[in-house]
Amino acid sequence: MLSPHDLIRPWRRATLVASLIAALELVLLLGAGAMILAKPLSHTIQRRAEVAALAPTPQAKAAVRQLATPPVGTAAPRSHTRVMVLNGNGHSGAASSAASQLQGLGYVVSGTGNAKHQNYATSVVMYRPGYRAAGERLARELHVKVVGPLDGLRPGMLQGGQLAIILGA
Repeated sequence: MLSPHDLIRPWRRATLVASLIAALELVLLLGAGAMILAKPLSHTIQRRAEVAALAPTPQAKAAVRQLATPPVGTAAPRSHTRVMVLNGNGHSGAASSAASQLQGLGYVVSGTGNAKHQNYATSVVMYRPGYRAAGERLARELHVKVVGPLDGLRPGMLQGGQLAIILGA
């Protein structure tokens, strides 16, 4: 007859064997998961490394900026610079308020009005040919980031002005 101690041993062995098989399956599953994730992960790491390696240095950015920006020249005095102010944000009275501010800075306001569209996201300073320096000075003084030659406006629409500012949101 079997003792109670002998009856327990086969269960102990079976438990150890089952635990070893489960541990082996876990290691295999982790290995398979690593192999599945390794390829996309390596591609992501490679793309980020390429972007970082090909990113321009601050010195290169400065050199490009310097080459892309031709000399500006000198701007006429503010009292000789006429500005057309157009409301492009849809807020009532924005053009007349900006015109008062410009007059306070010494500019001559040639007129105010509404822009063709009322959904400008940002303010824009535009200049007629030969008035780039004055346009950039006006943009600096009003903290406007977008400056460029007349686009979508004819010189006749400026009512004798050399610059136009379209007020955005």
